[in-house]
Amino acid sequence: MGLSLIVAIGAQNAFVLRQGLRLEHVGVVVAICAASDAVLIVAGVAGNSWLSARLPDAITAIRLGGAAFLLGYAVLAARRALRPASIAVDAAGARTALLAAVAACLALTWLNPHVYLDTVLLLGSVADSHGAHRWEFAGGAVLGSVLWFAALGYGARLLRPLFARPAAWRVLDALIAVVMALLGLGLLSSVL
Repeated sequence: MGLSLIVAIGAQNAFVLRQGLRLEHVGVVVAICAASDAVLIVAGVAGNSWLSARLPDAITAIRLGGAAFLLGYAVLAARRALRPASIAVDAAGARTALLAAVAACLALTWLNPHVYLDTVLLLGSVADSHGAHRWEFAGGAVLGSVLWFAALGYGARLLRPLFARPAAWRVLDALIAVVMALLGLGLLSSVL
């Protein structure tokens, strides 16, 4: 269950993949994502029922914010896909500063309301269904997250020959744009 939510392509996974393909700050990005997921999973297991009982409108606000965030990210990915010049820079290997990579990773993790819906609310709800074993469930979800981000970040280098061509970057960004738009519209439709 934990992996089904973590593995689904999203803004965070797309960023880890991109950093892995470019061989830029992979260890730091993987560590931030795995540690953030661990914190969010623990928060979900510890506080899921509290939030739902006391602030039911918070779920609606999170969904609306998540939809806006994901649709905005879709527009950025679509713009990258439609502008070959910006992709050529990526393919040529223009380096991203460590601070910029860390800031982007933190923003894509902590400012993405979809992460809260999946990791905190949904995973927290599933963990609650395990009763006294909810913390074992949480431990498995955290381990799955660590393994996934490490595999995605460090395994991306195997795809580098494919992404040596700017057309491959355009296809990846186009797919990311479509997935982000569908996720954003799905969140929006769940509120309306």
